[in-house]
Formats: sequence, C-alpha cells, structure tokens
Amino acid sequence: MSLRQSTHDPRMQAAILLLPALAIYAVFALYPMLNVVILSFQKWNGLDANRQFVGMANYSAIFTKDPVFWVAFRNTVIWTLMSLIFPPMVGLLLALSLNQKIFGRNGLRAIFYLPVIIAPIAVATMWKWMYDPFFGLFAQLLTSWGMQGWIKDWLGNKDIALYSVFVAYLWQTVGFSMVLFLAGLQNVSQTLVEAARIDGAGRWAVFKHVTLPALRPTITIVLVLSIISSLKAFDIVYGLTGGGPAQSTQMLALWAFTQAMQIFDFGRGAAISVVLLLITMAVVIPYLRWTQKHEEVES
Repeated sequence: MSLRQSTHDPRMQAAILLLPALAIYAVFALYPMLNVVILSFQKWNGLDANRQFVGMANYSAIFTKDPVFWVAFRNTVIWTLMSLIFPPMVGLLLALSLNQKIFGRNGLRAIFYLPVIIAPIAVATMWKWMYDPFFGLFAQLLTSWGMQGWIKDWLGNKDIALYSVFVAYLWQTVGFSMVLFLAGLQNVSQTLVEAARIDGAGRWAVFKHVTLPALRPTITIVLVLSIISSLKAFDIVYGLTGGGPAQSTQMLALWAFTQAMQIFDFGRGAAISVVLLLITMAVVIPYLRWTQKHEEVES
C-alpha cells in the first residue's frame, strides 16, 4: 500500500489525529505516574541529586510504622462511602425537581451548579467562616433562633469534624451530579412515560420502571466519578482543617502531600499515592466490568 493510499485509510487518519493527544497524555500523565511508582521504591528528600533505592521499605513503613496512614485510610473509606450516597442521591433529587416545568428552573439550575466552578480552597475559606463557633453564620443563626445549645466547634471537635468538612464538600459537588442526571433525563422516552401514565402507573412506578432503567448509564458515570473524586479529596480538607484536629480529618491524598511537601520524605509520599491509585483501580475497574456485564445480559 502506498503512502497516499494509507493516509486515506480511516483508521490511519484516526491514529494520526490521536497522536498529538496521546503524546500530551504520555508526557503529562503517564510519565509522572510512572515516576511516582519508581519514586515509591526510593528514599529522597527532594533536594539531593541522587535517590537511594530502598525497595519495599517505604511500603513497609507506611503499613507497619505509620499509625496516621491507617487513620487516613479509615477516613478515606468513610468519605468515599458518604460520597457514593449523598451527592448522587441529592443530585438526582435536584435533577428530577428541576426537570419539571417550573418557574425559574434555568436560574435554579445555575444557582445549584455555581459552587462546582468555585475553587475548592475558596469554598473552604467560606465554610471555615460559616463554621466559626463565635462569629460564623451558623452560630449567629442558631443564636437568633434561641438554639445556643446546638452551637458546636464544628471543625475543632474530632468527633464531628470529618462530617462537617463533608457537608462543605457535598455543597460544592452536588451540582455536578445534578447536571449529569439532567443530561441523562433527556434520554428518557416521553412516549414510555405517557404510556405508563395511561396504564395507571403512579409517579413512583414511572420512576422505577421507566426513568431509572434509562438512567443506568448516567448512574454508572456519576458513581465512578464520585469514587475518583472522593478518593483524591484534598483541597477542601486542607483548607478547612489541614487534617486536624488530632488527624480526625486526615485523608490519604492529604497525608501523601504532607509526607512529601512538609516532611520532605518523597518516597513515603509516593508510596501512599501508589496505594491510593491501587485502591481506586480496585474499586472502579470491577464496578465498570460488573455494569458492562449487567448491560450485556439485559440487552
């Protein structure tokens, strides 16, 4: 085949068009990822010219000698479970409500989506002020309602700090789930909806037997993105508590940053990052395979 003929091959044209994107992805994603994996087997303080190979010592240290790692692991698991329940559930409820023909729905959609485009560190600053037990918004509201007993040190109490931070995270991320569900609702067949209503189906029956099956691909996307986002939660936790009090809000991503950028042990920081990557793959890949098999059986 001549060069001229090969360039007219659709597969060859697609490969040529993909090459720039693949090159950028390899340089800015694959290479740093590979470098982190290599660094996890080395000891390096970020300043020395040479890195010392230590094998599995970094992994052994974080698993057996670092109690904060297991606290961060537990908090990350709790955070991920909450992220799989609350943002998708609230986002779906908002999408179902704002998919109706109500006055000002476009404005309401914009209002609920607005927190998504705000920088997480700015969200953390806002909520840190609102959580202030003396001058914050919540303290002022509870005082005006005569509910002073409900005022707590939301970010200073180790028993509730993690959940307080998660509320701020929920406020910021729920709009993203809402937009995805709104897009998915556009694929729901109105013909089937009307037919179900004619047959006497109520709202719950229509949702269960018509709307929900049509939303399954969207639900898969929302849950996968929620898992990935929750496992790499960093900015908002760092801005609100920095992992405190007493490591009660410490997360794996934040602890990896702390090890590398504050303690200057880049090897341990890289090892924690690799563990976080493996956890993400161990959760996401089986879920995607299960949903794919489930869709193939149904089709």
